[in-house]
Amino acid sequence: MQGQGNFSDVLLEAAGRCTTLRSKPTLLLLRKPLFRSQRWAGQAFMLLWVSVLVLAPISGQFAPVSKPVISLQPPWTVTFEGQAVTLTCHVAEDKKWYRWYLGTKILREIPSNTLRVQDSGEYKCEIQGSPQSDGVSLTFSPAELILQAPPSVFEGDSLTLMCQEKPGLSLKTRTLYKNDNKLIDLGKKSSLHINHADLKDNGEYRCIGSETHGCAFSSDAVRIQVQELFPRPILRANPSSPNPGEPVILTCETQLAPQKSDVRLWFQFFRDDRRLGSGWKGSLRTSIPSIVGNEDPSHYWCEAKTVSSSVRKSSQKLQLPVRIPVSPPLLTLSPPSTQAVEGHWLTLSCEAKTGSYPIEYQFLHEEVVLRKTKVTFRETATFQLYLKAEHSGTYFCTADNGLGIRRSQPVLLSVTVPVSRPVLTLSPPGPRAVEGDRLMLSCQAQREHSGTYFCTADNGFGPQRSDPENLSVSVPASRPVLTLRAPRTRAVVGDMVEFRCEAQRGSPPILYRFYYEDVILGSNWAPSGGGASFNLSLTAEHSGNYACEADNGLGAQRSEETSLSVTVPVSHPVLTLRVPRAQAVVGDVVELHCEAQSGSPPIRYRFYHEDVTLGNNSAPSGGGASFNLSLTAELSGNYSCEADNGLGAQRSKTVPLTVTVPASRPVLTLRAPGTRAMVGDMVELRCEAQSGSPPILYRFYHEDVILGSSSASSGGGVSFNLSLTAERSGNYSCEADNGLGAQRSEAVTLSVTGLTGSRSGPVATGVAGGLLSVAGLVVMALLLYCRLPRRAGGRLTSDPSRSPSDSDPQEPTYYNVPGWMELQPVYDNVNPKAGDVMYSEVRIQEGNRHAAASNSTFGLLRTYLPSHGPATSQQPSRPQPSSVIYSQVKVASPPVSTAPRS
Repeated sequence: MQGQGNFSDVLLEAAGRCTTLRSKPTLLLLRKPLFRSQRWAGQAFMLLWVSVLVLAPISGQFAPVSKPVISLQPPWTVTFEGQAVTLTCHVAEDKKWYRWYLGTKILREIPSNTLRVQDSGEYKCEIQGSPQSDGVSLTFSPAELILQAPPSVFEGDSLTLMCQEKPGLSLKTRTLYKNDNKLIDLGKKSSLHINHADLKDNGEYRCIGSETHGCAFSSDAVRIQVQELFPRPILRANPSSPNPGEPVILTCETQLAPQKSDVRLWFQFFRDDRRLGSGWKGSLRTSIPSIVGNEDPSHYWCEAKTVSSSVRKSSQKLQLPVRIPVSPPLLTLSPPSTQAVEGHWLTLSCEAKTGSYPIEYQFLHEEVVLRKTKVTFRETATFQLYLKAEHSGTYFCTADNGLGIRRSQPVLLSVTVPVSRPVLTLSPPGPRAVEGDRLMLSCQAQREHSGTYFCTADNGFGPQRSDPENLSVSVPASRPVLTLRAPRTRAVVGDMVEFRCEAQRGSPPILYRFYYEDVILGSNWAPSGGGASFNLSLTAEHSGNYACEADNGLGAQRSEETSLSVTVPVSHPVLTLRVPRAQAVVGDVVELHCEAQSGSPPIRYRFYHEDVTLGNNSAPSGGGASFNLSLTAELSGNYSCEADNGLGAQRSKTVPLTVTVPASRPVLTLRAPGTRAMVGDMVELRCEAQSGSPPILYRFYHEDVILGSSSASSGGGVSFNLSLTAERSGNYSCEADNGLGAQRSEAVTLSVTGLTGSRSGPVATGVAGGLLSVAGLVVMALLLYCRLPRRAGGRLTSDPSRSPSDSDPQEPTYYNVPGWMELQPVYDNVNPKAGDVMYSEVRIQEGNRHAAASNSTFGLLRTYLPSHGPATSQQPSRPQPSSVIYSQVKVASPPVSTAPRS
C-alpha cells in the first residue's frame, strides 16, 4: 500500500485479496469497528507521574478537598481481552484502606492502593475522609487489531500511538491513517512517537495491518484531541491608569489545566520590544516612563512558556492609558495685538502642549471666568469675544485634566473706545448773533464718562478753550458673576472652596453677599471695585445652588445660580447575606447585599470570597447593590465587599458563611470475622455518606426496624457492632441525616449460618464424636482380649520360612487400651510354618499407671515388622518398666491354626 491512498480504497483492496485466502473474511476485515470507543473514556486518565493531587490556581482561590487520582499501568484505556491493567490510587499519604468501585457498586476494600483488573467498565477509588476519585473507563477489546493512545493529551506532551495486533497474529506491515488519509508507513514498527503534541495533531487516527499473504485488519478509530495546556495569558496593570513615574504592578494571568497543575511556567514582560523582566512569578513591579510631547504611550505585553519552551503563548499588547498632567497652557489673541478697538471681535485660543485628554479649559478676565470648554482630542480651545470698553484688563486661561490645574501667562488687553461725533449747541440759540453779545457754545459727545471735560470754539480767528470741569458719573453695579474654585475637578467633603463674586461694572465701593439656597453665608466689601471672595469648608450638606449679590447703593444685582455637587467618599460598607432559610444549603441562591451608609453616587460595589473577586455591581443613584450566588460546597468561608466612588475604596468587615451540604446517599458495608457470618459472630456495620456537612446522625436498620444510631460530629462514617443470632439473617440498611433530609442506603443482605452456640459448637460436637469412637474401639479390644488363649511366660514365635513378601499387605489395626486397667502380658502364638510375623505391641508404662488412670491416658501403640529369622531374635528391645500385650497377629497366607494354651 504505497502512496497517499484513501483508507476506504485500501481496505476494500485488501478485502479482495483476503477473500481468496480465507473462507470467512468478514471475521477479519473490519470496515466498522467491533466496538466503538467512547469519547468520554479516559477523560479522567492520569499519567503515572501524577504527583500533585490538589488544584493550584494561579490567582489566590480556594482549594477544594483533594481527591484521589487513578493511574494506569500500562497507560492505555483500551487493551485486549485476557490482558490485565493495574490501577493505582494516588493519595498524599498512605491510608489504612482503599475502596474500589466498578460502576456504582463496591468492588473491593483492601489495604493496598493497587488493583489488577480485567473487566471493562468505569473504575473509581476512595479513601476515608475524601471524595471519590474521577472515573477511569477501561475497555478490553476482542478485536484483532487495536490502536492505543492516551485519551488525555495536552500541548507539549509527548504522544505515542501504538498499533497492536492480538497475540498470535503476525503482521508484516502497519500503516497509520489520519482522517482517512495515509499518514505514515510504520513497517514492522508498532508505534509512532510525537515529541511535542500540538493542536495540528488533532484528528481521527486508525491503523491497518497486513499479513504476509495480504490479508488486512483495521483497528478501531481513535480521536486525538490535544487539550490546551493553558490559555493565552492576559496582561493586567494595577493601577489601570497610572501616572508617569508611578509604580505599577503588571500581572500575566493564565490558568493551567487541573491535570497539569504541577507544570511550572516561566513569565516574561516586555515594553514594546524591550524585555522588562522575567521569573517564575506571574507579576512584575515597574514604573511608567514620562511621555515627551504628544508621543504615543508604550505597548506592554507578556509571555508564558513551559521550561522546555515547547509551549509558549503571548498576551495581546496593552497600551496603558497613562494619565499625563497638563503642561502650562499658552494663551494667544487674534488679532495678535494688545490693543483692540471696542466693537471688534477678539478670538482667544488656549492650548496645553502635553497632557492626557480630556482637558478642561477656562478663559478668565481679571479672575472672572468667561467661558469653560472641554477638549477630548488634540484640539485648541477657542473663545470669541465682542469687545466693549469694560473688556480692557488682564486675560489668562487654565487647563485641567484632573491631575492639577495649570495657568497660562497673563495677557494685557487695552480696549480703545472711539469718540462719538460731538454736538455743538449755542446759547442763546439762533442762527444770528450781534457783536458784543455773550454767546455760550457747548460741545458734547454721546458717551458720557466721569472725568475732566472742556470744550473749544473756533470761528477762523483762532480756537478758544474753555476751563476744565470735573464730572463724576456713578455707575450702578452690573449683574455679578459667581465662580467657584476648588482644589480638584470634583469638590470633596473637607475641601476648601473659594466663591468669587464680581460685577463687571459698578462704582465702588461694592458690597458682595454670598447665598446658599437663598440663605446668606456671608458678605465682603470691594472698596476699590473688582470682586470679592468667600471661603467655605465643604461638608456633605453643602451640595446645592449658590448665588451672590452686588450692591453699591444704586440697586442690588443677583447673579445666576451656580450648582455645586459635593462628592462624599464612601464609608465602610456593610455586607449582609440573605439566604432563603435558617442555614445556607448547597443549591440555594444567596443574595449578597453591600451598602455604604454614605457616599456620593455612582458607587461601584465588588464582592469577594476569601479575597477572590466574585463579581461587581453599580449603584448609579447611590444606595446598595446586590449579587446573587448559587451555593456549592466550596463556597463556605469569609465574604466581604468593597465600595468605591473614585475617592478611595472601602472594604467591609468579613461575614462568615457556612454552606451546609445535604448528606448524600450513604453506603453500608458489613465486616464479619470470617468469610461466612456465623451465629455468635460480632459483625461491624459501617455506614458512610460520601458528602454532607457534619454533624451527621446515622441510623442502622434490620428489616426496617431500627437497631441503633450514632452521630459523626466531624463528618465521615460511623460503625455499629452487632452480635449475630439466627434471627439476624435478612436485609440491613442505614440512614444518614444532617437535618436536611434523611438518605437511606441500598439494602445489604446478610445470611447467618448455624443455629446454636457459638463458633466453638461444631468443634465440641466433633470432639464428643471422637471420644465415642475411641470408647467403641476399647470395648472391641476387651472382647478380643478375653477370647485369646493365654500362656504364662510364653513368647511369640514365627515361621522362619515366611518371607516379608508373603505378609498381608493390610495395615495393622490399632486399639487404644485405657491405662487404668490391670493388664498382664499375654501372648498369642501362631503356628510358625513360614515367613515373618507381623504383630502389634501395646505397651503400658507401669510407673504412670496412677497418673494414667486419673487422666484417662491411652497407651502407646507400636507396630514391628521383623525382616528374617526367628521372632525371638528380631524383636526390638523394649523398655523394662513396660508391660506388653500382643494381639491380632497376622500372616500373609495361608492362615495357620492356633493352639490355645492355659
